[in-house]
Amino acid sequence: MQSHTAFVLLIDDDTDLLTSMSAILTQAGYKVRTAKDGVSALAEMQDGVPDIILSDLNMPGMSGFELLSVVRRRFPSVPVIATSGDFAGNEFPEGVAADAFHQKATGIPALLEMLHAMTQPEATAWRNERVSAPIWIAREGDDHSCQTQVTVDCPACQRTFSEDCGPARGSVRKTDCAYCNAPIHYAVVQSGNAAVAVPFH
Repeated sequence: MQSHTAFVLLIDDDTDLLTSMSAILTQAGYKVRTAKDGVSALAEMQDGVPDIILSDLNMPGMSGFELLSVVRRRFPSVPVIATSGDFAGNEFPEGVAADAFHQKATGIPALLEMLHAMTQPEATAWRNERVSAPIWIAREGDDHSCQTQVTVDCPACQRTFSEDCGPARGSVRKTDCAYCNAPIHYAVVQSGNAAVAVPFH
Protein backbone atom coordinates (compact mmCIF):
# COMPACT_ATOMS: atom_id res chain seq x y z
CA MET A 1 0.00 0.00 0.00
CA GLN A 2 1.07 3.60 -0.61
CA SER A 3 2.05 5.72 2.37
CA HIS A 4 0.66 8.64 0.39
CA THR A 5 -2.26 8.35 -1.98
CA ALA A 6 -0.65 9.04 -5.36
CA PHE A 7 -2.96 10.20 -8.12
CA VAL A 8 -2.61 8.15 -11.32
CA LEU A 9 -4.16 9.26 -14.61
CA LEU A 10 -4.82 6.10 -16.66
CA ILE A 11 -5.31 6.64 -20.39
CA ASP A 12 -6.47 3.98 -22.88
CA ASP A 13 -9.10 3.67 -25.59
CA ASP A 14 -10.01 0.15 -24.41
CA THR A 15 -12.86 0.75 -21.95
CA ASP A 16 -12.70 -2.78 -20.52
CA LEU A 17 -9.00 -2.36 -19.81
CA LEU A 18 -9.63 1.03 -18.21
CA THR A 19 -12.21 -0.51 -15.87
CA SER A 20 -10.06 -3.47 -14.84
CA MET A 21 -6.83 -1.47 -14.46
CA SER A 22 -8.60 1.24 -12.50
CA ALA A 23 -9.87 -1.40 -10.04
CA ILE A 24 -6.40 -2.97 -9.72
CA LEU A 25 -4.65 0.34 -9.10
CA THR A 26 -7.32 1.48 -6.64
CA GLN A 27 -6.88 -1.73 -4.68
CA ALA A 28 -3.12 -1.16 -4.72
CA GLY A 29 -3.67 2.15 -2.94
CA TYR A 30 -3.73 4.70 -5.76
CA LYS A 31 -6.28 7.36 -6.51
CA VAL A 32 -7.23 6.78 -10.16
CA ARG A 33 -8.88 8.85 -12.86
CA THR A 34 -9.28 7.66 -16.44
CA ALA A 35 -9.37 9.08 -19.96
CA LYS A 36 -10.06 7.44 -23.32
CA ASP A 37 -7.55 9.42 -25.41
CA GLY A 38 -5.09 12.30 -25.34
CA VAL A 39 -7.69 15.04 -25.69
CA SER A 40 -9.81 13.79 -22.80
CA ALA A 41 -6.63 13.26 -20.74
CA LEU A 42 -5.67 16.92 -21.10
CA ALA A 43 -9.21 17.87 -20.10
CA GLU A 44 -8.90 15.67 -16.97
CA MET A 45 -5.64 17.40 -16.10
CA GLN A 46 -7.43 20.74 -15.95
CA ASP A 47 -9.11 19.41 -12.80
CA GLY A 48 -5.81 18.44 -11.21
CA VAL A 49 -2.34 17.41 -12.35
CA PRO A 50 -1.67 13.73 -11.58
CA ASP A 51 1.32 12.37 -9.69
CA ILE A 52 1.87 9.75 -12.42
CA ILE A 53 0.57 9.25 -15.96
CA LEU A 54 0.07 5.75 -17.37
CA SER A 55 -0.79 6.03 -21.06
CA ASP A 56 -1.36 3.77 -24.03
CA LEU A 57 0.44 4.92 -27.18
CA ASN A 58 -1.95 3.94 -29.96
CA MET A 59 -5.28 5.71 -29.54
CA PRO A 60 -7.65 7.54 -31.91
CA GLY A 61 -7.97 11.30 -31.82
CA MET A 62 -4.81 12.39 -30.01
CA SER A 63 -2.46 9.44 -29.65
CA GLY A 64 -0.26 8.71 -26.66
CA PHE A 65 2.77 9.75 -28.72
CA GLU A 66 1.30 13.22 -29.17
CA LEU A 67 -0.11 13.47 -25.65
CA LEU A 68 3.13 12.58 -23.88
CA SER A 69 5.06 15.11 -25.92
CA VAL A 70 2.59 17.81 -24.81
CA VAL A 71 2.79 16.61 -21.19
CA ARG A 72 6.61 16.76 -21.25
CA ARG A 73 6.46 20.42 -22.15
CA ARG A 74 3.52 21.52 -20.01
CA PHE A 75 4.13 19.32 -16.96
CA PRO A 76 7.84 18.33 -17.04
CA SER A 77 7.89 17.11 -13.43
CA VAL A 78 5.12 14.52 -13.90
CA PRO A 79 6.56 11.00 -14.39
CA VAL A 80 5.12 9.00 -17.25
CA ILE A 81 4.82 5.29 -18.06
CA ALA A 82 3.97 4.48 -21.68
CA THR A 83 2.19 1.21 -22.45
CA SER A 84 1.58 -0.65 -25.69
CA GLY A 85 1.14 -4.13 -27.08
CA ASP A 86 2.97 -3.15 -30.29
CA PHE A 87 6.46 -3.12 -28.78
CA ALA A 88 8.12 -6.11 -27.16
CA GLY A 89 10.01 -6.51 -23.89
CA ASN A 90 12.49 -3.71 -23.24
CA GLU A 91 12.02 -2.19 -26.70
CA PHE A 92 11.39 1.45 -25.85
CA PRO A 93 9.59 3.25 -28.70
CA GLU A 94 11.84 5.88 -30.29
CA GLY A 95 11.07 9.48 -29.41
CA VAL A 96 8.41 8.68 -26.81
CA ALA A 97 8.41 11.24 -24.00
CA ALA A 98 8.13 8.72 -21.16
CA ASP A 99 10.23 7.69 -18.19
CA ALA A 100 9.43 4.00 -18.47
CA PHE A 101 7.74 1.55 -20.83
CA HIS A 102 5.50 -1.39 -19.95
CA GLN A 103 4.49 -3.95 -22.54
CA LYS A 104 0.80 -4.77 -22.22
CA ALA A 105 -0.18 -8.25 -21.03
CA THR A 106 3.20 -8.95 -19.42
CA GLY A 107 1.97 -8.93 -15.84
CA ILE A 108 0.67 -6.48 -13.27
CA PRO A 109 3.47 -6.91 -10.67
CA ALA A 110 6.10 -5.33 -12.93
CA LEU A 111 3.79 -2.39 -13.63
CA LEU A 112 3.04 -1.88 -9.94
CA GLU A 113 6.77 -1.93 -9.25
CA MET A 114 7.30 0.84 -11.84
CA LEU A 115 4.52 2.91 -10.33
CA HIS A 116 5.93 2.48 -6.83
CA ALA A 117 9.43 3.50 -7.99
CA MET A 118 8.07 6.70 -9.49
CA THR A 119 6.55 7.81 -6.19
CA GLN A 120 9.90 7.63 -4.40
CA PRO A 121 11.89 10.82 -3.65
CA GLU A 122 14.99 9.53 -5.44
CA ALA A 123 13.00 9.27 -8.69
CA THR A 124 13.08 13.08 -9.03
CA ALA A 125 16.77 13.19 -9.90
CA TRP A 126 16.60 11.04 -12.99
CA ARG A 127 13.35 12.64 -14.14
CA ASN A 128 15.11 16.01 -14.25
CA GLU A 129 17.83 14.54 -16.50
CA ARG A 130 15.42 13.47 -19.24
CA VAL A 131 16.26 14.61 -22.74
CA SER A 132 13.82 16.56 -24.87
CA ALA A 133 11.44 14.60 -27.05
CA PRO A 134 10.21 15.54 -30.48
CA ILE A 135 6.76 16.92 -31.03
CA TRP A 136 4.65 14.13 -32.50
CA ILE A 137 2.53 15.23 -35.42
CA ALA A 138 -0.33 13.47 -37.16
CA ARG A 139 -0.29 12.80 -40.87
CA GLU A 140 -2.85 11.64 -43.40
CA GLY A 141 -2.39 8.97 -46.01
CA ASP A 142 -1.23 5.43 -46.52
CA ASP A 143 1.62 4.36 -44.24
CA HIS A 144 3.40 2.89 -47.26
CA SER A 145 3.10 6.01 -49.41
CA CYS A 146 6.17 8.17 -49.90
CA GLN A 147 4.07 11.08 -51.15
CA THR A 148 2.67 12.29 -47.84
CA GLN A 149 3.97 15.66 -46.69
CA VAL A 150 3.80 17.64 -43.49
CA THR A 151 4.07 21.38 -43.03
CA VAL A 152 6.98 22.35 -40.81
CA ASP A 153 6.92 25.62 -38.86
CA CYS A 154 10.48 26.75 -38.21
CA PRO A 155 10.88 28.05 -34.64
CA ALA A 156 13.90 30.14 -35.64
CA CYS A 157 12.57 32.22 -38.54
CA GLN A 158 8.83 31.49 -38.13
CA ARG A 159 8.44 30.51 -41.79
CA THR A 160 6.69 27.34 -42.96
CA PHE A 161 7.70 24.83 -45.60
CA SER A 162 6.62 21.39 -46.79
CA GLU A 163 8.62 18.29 -45.95
CA ASP A 164 8.28 14.79 -47.43
CA CYS A 165 7.78 12.61 -44.37
CA GLY A 166 8.08 9.29 -46.22
CA PRO A 167 6.76 5.87 -45.15
CA ALA A 168 8.65 5.37 -41.86
CA ARG A 169 6.03 6.02 -39.20
CA GLY A 170 7.30 6.74 -35.71
CA SER A 171 10.94 7.57 -36.41
CA VAL A 172 12.44 10.83 -35.23
CA ARG A 173 13.40 12.96 -38.20
CA LYS A 174 15.89 15.77 -38.68
CA THR A 175 15.62 18.42 -41.34
CA ASP A 176 16.95 21.90 -41.96
CA CYS A 177 14.74 24.92 -42.46
CA ALA A 178 14.32 25.66 -46.16
CA TYR A 179 14.85 29.36 -45.42
CA CYS A 180 17.34 29.80 -42.56
CA ASN A 181 18.89 26.29 -42.38
CA ALA A 182 18.09 25.94 -38.66
CA PRO A 183 18.11 22.27 -37.59
CA ILE A 184 14.62 20.92 -36.81
CA HIS A 185 13.52 17.60 -35.28
CA TYR A 186 10.05 16.11 -35.40
CA ALA A 187 8.29 12.74 -35.42
CA VAL A 188 5.18 11.47 -37.17
CA VAL A 189 2.25 9.33 -36.07
CA GLN A 190 -0.48 8.05 -38.39
CA SER A 191 -3.85 9.74 -38.14
CA GLY A 192 -7.01 10.27 -40.08
CA ASN A 193 -6.62 14.03 -39.69
CA ALA A 194 -4.32 16.42 -41.48
CA ALA A 195 -1.84 18.26 -39.26
CA VAL A 196 0.94 20.82 -39.15
CA ALA A 197 4.41 19.74 -38.10
CA VAL A 198 5.53 21.38 -34.87
CA PRO A 199 9.31 21.00 -34.55
CA PHE A 200 11.71 21.03 -31.63
CA HIS A 201 15.43 21.74 -31.31
